[in-house]
Amino acid sequence: MSALRWTRGAAGLGRALSSSGRRRPTSEEGTLSGLRSSRRSSAASPREQDVQKEWGHAELLEVLEARVRQLQAESRSEVMVKKVQTDRPPKGRSGRWAQKLEAEKQMKQKRQEFLDVQQKQAHTLHTEPRIWSKKLANCLQPSKKGAARSSEEEEQRLTRALQVALPKLASCTPASAKAMVVEPNILLLQQKFLAFFECCACTGNMPLAHHVLIIHHHKCDKQQLLTLDMYNTVMLGWARQGSFKELVYVFIMLKDAGLSPDLWSYAAALQCMGHRDQDVYIIQRCLKEMVEAGFQPQQLFTDLVLAGEERAALLRAVVKAKPAFSLPPQPPDPVNTSTLLKEVYAKKGPKSYPKLPLPLETLQDLFDQQLRVELSASVCIQSVEKAPIMTKEVIEARKTLKTLREQWERELLRVLQHTKATMACQAHEGQPTLYPFLCLLSEEEFVSMLMQVLQVLPAQGQPLLHLAHDLGLRVLNRHLVKQKQVTNHVQKLGQQYSKYLRLLASDTQVEAPCLPREYWESLGPLETPLQQPWSLAVLLHLGRQLAELLVQAVQMPCSLAAPQGSCRLIPVLYHVYSFRSYRQIGILKPHPAFTQLLETAAEPTLTFETTEVPMLCPPLPWTSPHAGAYLLSSTKLMRALEGTTQHQHLLDRCAPAQLHGALDALTQLGNCAWRVNGRLLDLVLQIFRDKGCARLGVPPPRSEAPRPAQHHLPPGSSPLQKAELRKELARCLKAAREMHSLRSEALYRLSLAQHLRNRVFWLPHNMDFRGRTYPCPPYFNHLGSDLARALLEFAEGRPLGPHGLDWLKIHLVNMTGLRKCDSLSMRLAFADEVMEEILDSADNPMTGRKWWMEADEPWQTLACCMEVAQAVRSPDPTAYISHLPIHQDGSCNGLQHYAALGRDSAGAASVNLMPSDLPQDVYREVAAQVEEFRQQDASEGLRVAQVLKDFITRKVVKQTVMTVVYGVTRYGGRLQIEKRLREVSNFPQEFVWEASHYLVRLVFKSLQEMFSSTRAIQHWLTESANLISHAGWPVEWVTPLGIPIIQPYHREAKVQVKGGIQSLTFTSSMDISQKPNTLKQKNGFPPNFIHSLDSSHMMLTALYCYRKGLTFVSVHDCFWTHAADIPVMNEVCREQFVRLHSQPILEDLAKFLEKRFCSASRSLKPSERVLVTKLQETLRSLPETGTFDLGQVMRSTYFFS
Repeated sequence: MSALRWTRGAAGLGRALSSSGRRRPTSEEGTLSGLRSSRRSSAASPREQDVQKEWGHAELLEVLEARVRQLQAESRSEVMVKKVQTDRPPKGRSGRWAQKLEAEKQMKQKRQEFLDVQQKQAHTLHTEPRIWSKKLANCLQPSKKGAARSSEEEEQRLTRALQVALPKLASCTPASAKAMVVEPNILLLQQKFLAFFECCACTGNMPLAHHVLIIHHHKCDKQQLLTLDMYNTVMLGWARQGSFKELVYVFIMLKDAGLSPDLWSYAAALQCMGHRDQDVYIIQRCLKEMVEAGFQPQQLFTDLVLAGEERAALLRAVVKAKPAFSLPPQPPDPVNTSTLLKEVYAKKGPKSYPKLPLPLETLQDLFDQQLRVELSASVCIQSVEKAPIMTKEVIEARKTLKTLREQWERELLRVLQHTKATMACQAHEGQPTLYPFLCLLSEEEFVSMLMQVLQVLPAQGQPLLHLAHDLGLRVLNRHLVKQKQVTNHVQKLGQQYSKYLRLLASDTQVEAPCLPREYWESLGPLETPLQQPWSLAVLLHLGRQLAELLVQAVQMPCSLAAPQGSCRLIPVLYHVYSFRSYRQIGILKPHPAFTQLLETAAEPTLTFETTEVPMLCPPLPWTSPHAGAYLLSSTKLMRALEGTTQHQHLLDRCAPAQLHGALDALTQLGNCAWRVNGRLLDLVLQIFRDKGCARLGVPPPRSEAPRPAQHHLPPGSSPLQKAELRKELARCLKAAREMHSLRSEALYRLSLAQHLRNRVFWLPHNMDFRGRTYPCPPYFNHLGSDLARALLEFAEGRPLGPHGLDWLKIHLVNMTGLRKCDSLSMRLAFADEVMEEILDSADNPMTGRKWWMEADEPWQTLACCMEVAQAVRSPDPTAYISHLPIHQDGSCNGLQHYAALGRDSAGAASVNLMPSDLPQDVYREVAAQVEEFRQQDASEGLRVAQVLKDFITRKVVKQTVMTVVYGVTRYGGRLQIEKRLREVSNFPQEFVWEASHYLVRLVFKSLQEMFSSTRAIQHWLTESANLISHAGWPVEWVTPLGIPIIQPYHREAKVQVKGGIQSLTFTSSMDISQKPNTLKQKNGFPPNFIHSLDSSHMMLTALYCYRKGLTFVSVHDCFWTHAADIPVMNEVCREQFVRLHSQPILEDLAKFLEKRFCSASRSLKPSERVLVTKLQETLRSLPETGTFDLGQVMRSTYFFS
């Protein structure tokens, strides 16, 4: 988009914003040239004409000066008027314009006085509610109308009112009875109200929350929006302050709304009484009603999560009413009873848990550093981009940016204060505005956060939906950290973490070595403020408001866009619409002049959020779905689609011991200490700063993007030529955007690597809904590309030992991809053959023969070349300390699990479950089988089969074979094969479509014959999921390690967050009330179930390796450890696979599904009853299994290799 079009857009946006904010003067305002009058004839004498002329000038000046005073009085934007020296008219004569404006001014003053009176009345916060129930209303009436009450009388009145309200009323119904399917728009409103009340409680705005609750309780139609959680939230807020009067009012409103108090309601009332030392009789009465409602006093301390002061106040109240009451005893530590984990948690038996390679003092210092990072909420690091020459233009650009940012910070602060004041007024009118959200952080923190977002906004812009979500999350995360500071959590964390480090440090010992989670729990519970996450709609509403503040406040002089332009201000950000994947979306885009200014300044720093950077100390052990990983920043145990709640509900309902396997595995993966391979990083930076190299995975800069051959066509060009030019321009633009995205990702990764050079760091882990594990920091981790993996080494080194050098060489050959079908001994011999190339690559990576560049994984190959060179040149290779992770990769791991489930001997042999002298290549076997089918068809004269002669290779079929096990359809498989065929230069392109259709059919046919049991199990899983989803349920199951799984595929419901510069539309994931997406549930079940099995196998391997003292990490089905420990890890890996598949996995799954879905308590329609019956029959007819002996896996060299 040209600068001219941007300027036009700026003017349009400025006009749009001027109606809601301060009005900017147009170019005509404040000048005389904009005012014109119609020309009139005059017969006056020249002197009279001169007098009239003077009068006209004076009158015009009066109008302008009066208008200026009027605008200034109304607090509008300042209008600068040049003072003009003119003769005043004779005294005694008054200009009619001045009289008219004076009259208008008086009228406005009267109107403003009237509005002020109304506003004061509106801003008077209500404290006493209007009660609809006559019985409840009467209990609030004073004994003598009009008589002032003493504090004692007021206390007695409130106590009597609470006594009347406590018993169950006839109109009250339990909250569960009122639960029903709520419309998405109503649910959004309820989430907005609840978040409003919670934020009011957090920020001390309880009178405002009380006021809004009363206003909506007064109106019957609005009262339907109020839920029990909202009344409880307000009551708990008053209870913390010991405000008995307001609490009684809310309790009565709760009963008046027809709701029955739950355990939280009684806890709020009792907590308030404990704070105030209330009369014992009313406490006893409250406890009695609570017991009659089905709650026991012990549940107040076992079922509710309360802060220390809240718990103490509650206990005081209960003990006052029941002196003999004592807290329920601490339940014994839960024990995991899984047979698969029996040895992991056995107190007896050998165990040698690994220590970190750092002493206690160093670890304590690292904890202090990480704590400071998380308290600051962001991390600023040096960019590795090539530093510009400090020319006059660069210096001037940086100076301009500094000046602009100072102005923007002041303007953002002013606009934020104005917005808060406006929203406070709206909240006083009863609207659940964002006012309490804007009070969660200081105004300076908001301004700093917005300036950071402005700094990283990409040149092509960012969808407003994504930007709003990001801003909302940033506020939430900063608020949660701030809450921990307020509650003294940080100090207690420091004390407990210091004790925890004694388990991990290399120079300390504990009495009884145990798992990190067990040791952390033995130190006592660490109270964490409980904060419910905000809904997606609330996050978007808040984030959009903050984005609008940026648009409104951040402006720059027009002269930056056009050097000859005026000095008027234009917006830096524009809201435009663009098409992405055939959908029109709103984008916030920076002005090209601002982007150019940033590029010219080339500032050397990058800013990241705390959770985007690896940790500088060991992560907190995972102890529950709500606690683990970062010190203060909140992290989800199970990452899921935004807005999804069912995963969290399932995890919360789990018995604590059921999740121990997953929690301990994630803790173990996160406890692995890393360091950066500095020598390799230097080489990468050299290439990165020198225009990159796409072949080596180092993205080139945007300046290297392809450019169209011509930008303009000569006059008279045909429509076809114009269309071709448009296509070429679109291709170049797409390529430039992709290059910019890849370059930015590489810049972040390399800058973080440089920042962490010579330091030890950690990568906390969590998991997805299937149980697959992932590192939390997104930019720099071992799950990335070849380059990202090569940059990482274990911080702890271990001697190679007698066989470590051999495994280093084998790993090097594996990375080259040159000997995939050779035996291990043949690969080792090949490594010795090419040792000269290996050493040359290590010594002269950029100037030598560059053998490493031809490898499948060039950077990992080079890292291994360097390690091998250092080892073979050391005096004693067995004593060489190696830090390089060595990989052992599963052989088409999904098919391995299917073959083991079905005990399929033929399939097991194809995927290396059976011992063999050479590794079996299932992709090559499928290609050979497809070739046989092709030859038969070609002999019968089929044209496409004849065309495909000599083109059916391992590469053509590999991706489809690999993904069939994970549920790829024939359509998806055809697209994969089509892409591979287009990459073959000499294949006739006119046959690509027909050939891909033909080949995908043959690939599926081959797999059906080679893996008959696999297809049968897939069909059984698919049919079961199809019946479950058609009956109205999402599919769920429990992994062998006890992780509850539920598929988050539901029918899409579009939800709008209206208002502002753009209504934000998102696909609702509020899966509680939505029907399942039957197609996704059906197609997703087989691959997701297999993923849950491979994650179980990985977690078991991780836990048993940890017990044996190994360093272990994984990339799904690729396991890493030190070269010296490969034999031990291989043994553990095979043992745990055999133990896993020795369990009756399919039988247990069928029993769970039958119990969960065939004995449902909800009433079923006749059609659903038929489906459930058919499901029961399907679940009881398990697929037949073969005769493969799982024990053979223990002797299979190439199972993982």
